[in-house]
Amino acid sequence: MITTAETYHVPVLLQESVDGLDIKPNGIYVDVTFGGGGHSREILSRIGENGHLYSFDQDEDAEKNILNDNRFTFVRSNFRYLRNWMRYYGVEHIDGLLADLGVSSHHFDDETRGFSFRFDAPLDMRMNKRSGMTAAEILNNYDEEQLADIFYIYGEIKNARKVASAIIKARGTKAIETTGDLIQITECLFPREREKKETAKLFQALRIEVNHEMEALKEMLYGAQDVLREGGRLSVITYHSLEDRIVKNIMRAGNAEGKVNQDFFGRTVAPFRQISNKVIIPNEEEQQRNPRSRSAKLRIAERCEM
Repeated sequence: MITTAETYHVPVLLQESVDGLDIKPNGIYVDVTFGGGGHSREILSRIGENGHLYSFDQDEDAEKNILNDNRFTFVRSNFRYLRNWMRYYGVEHIDGLLADLGVSSHHFDDETRGFSFRFDAPLDMRMNKRSGMTAAEILNNYDEEQLADIFYIYGEIKNARKVASAIIKARGTKAIETTGDLIQITECLFPREREKKETAKLFQALRIEVNHEMEALKEMLYGAQDVLREGGRLSVITYHSLEDRIVKNIMRAGNAEGKVNQDFFGRTVAPFRQISNKVIIPNEEEQQRNPRSRSAKLRIAERCEM
């Protein structure tokens, strides 16, 4: 499959998310989800000669889209290591960070990676193909309780235990290796009218577990608290309720649980001030043009006094 920066990933809420950074010409910015480079290009178009952009991506395919600009540094790493890399580059504080979470169009359209049930492919699902367990290894090695927890917590699948039980039974006869194997095992467990939606949730749950997405998101957002300078902006696009809840809680309370801390006088103590209490969603035109954007939510916050 031939991939270009334009087809790798269509950026969602492009103008709104970059506007939310309130870019200063000489500022230092981070795009923790480089992908096809759409958001990075827009950021670079707004900074001056002395500004700089660091963009993260752990997928080797994204390297094909690296930008030739002396104001740009590509970091091939999971964004959970944001703090470490900023320290490595001698950057004490940044002026803004953008994150477009979830899976890029490229991953869903790549027939070889196992992210989509549209194709019969090996169950891999790793964003970083160099390390970690594949989805197939998880399905063939986790016990029934572990699988049920993943499907229920990350996929919000109501009959998660029944799905896990069917997988355990099936793998006793033959190893589960492809997306087709998994669909064949589970298709009879979902109502016909909801089969595609439930299967999508099952694949989402596996992908989140394979890539430790929730843990990585928390680490990145806690790291952002440390590296954003006072007045620096955090602009985050989410696609499902699990990640959106974490982002909302950290922006509101400074922790993933949403536990509000108060000072001696009963005033809320939080590292961020939300720019708007209402989430920003794509307009109807963008939703028609890019179906992936339909579930997108943008939240923007400003770093409070440190």
